[in-house]
Amino acid sequence: MLETAARPTSELELGDIGRRKNPTRGLMTHAVLVIGSLITLYPLLWMLSASFKPQNEMFANDSLIPSHVTFDGYTSGWHGLSVGFDTFFMNSLVISALSILGNLIACSLTAFAFARLQFVGRRVLFGIMLLTMMLPFHVTLIPQYVLFFKLGWVNTILPLVVPKFLASDAFFIFLMVQFFRSIPFEIQESAMIDGCNPLQIYRHIIMPLSLPVMATAAIFTFIFTWSDFFGPLVYLSDVRKYTVALGLTTFVDSTGQSNWNGVFAMSCLALVPVFLLFVFFQRYLIEGIATSGLKR
Repeated sequence: MLETAARPTSELELGDIGRRKNPTRGLMTHAVLVIGSLITLYPLLWMLSASFKPQNEMFANDSLIPSHVTFDGYTSGWHGLSVGFDTFFMNSLVISALSILGNLIACSLTAFAFARLQFVGRRVLFGIMLLTMMLPFHVTLIPQYVLFFKLGWVNTILPLVVPKFLASDAFFIFLMVQFFRSIPFEIQESAMIDGCNPLQIYRHIIMPLSLPVMATAAIFTFIFTWSDFFGPLVYLSDVRKYTVALGLTTFVDSTGQSNWNGVFAMSCLALVPVFLLFVFFQRYLIEGIATSGLKR
């Protein structure tokens, strides 16, 4: 009995000794990860370095350390156009905020109906909704443009915002459906016994328990909207209504007189909101994706 009891302890000790004798494996793994990270981050680091370089040194010197630091790119990029770049930032923030609000309200209500309510044709409608995820944006571009043109919405932010309030993003509906299904139905049944209607269940039970998936949807909506180029390019023609992604193209001139300092400087500033979003809400992003579709 003593030998049997002592065997697990000795095996654990041998495993610990084996790991202590082979520390190079961990060092090599971390070295490979660091090198891979540097290779991935090199274009971003080069862009950040180029934003502080003079125009004549930008493409002549490939070093990440500029020989002469200048802030001309930031000043010329922010105030060098007929419209200040702060206008582009404000337009992108307004469109992103409205898109987030629309997606959270419309997609969560639609997902709640698919995940928690019973009605005729629920499975068929859910399957049709999933099929829309497979359609590229370019397939529906012309019919949508004709519709918005007849409504008089072209050259406004309405074509970019209103569809969000109509649950047009099937990806977020699917994500929320998987999360809502993981919430125990016993809680909903108890609320129904107490007299709660579906809207009260949605507001007082489902939403407080769905903070991770709602934060995930908000983060992805902000990233998709902030970096969207094709949508504003199609529907916006007034420079004062341009977004950040579309405003960056105004620095590039087809005649060759391009303000590359301003392009790289404003590109770095355009990454700041996305970077801060990941830093402060990374926990909710990971939790919302990891827990979607899991049974509790």
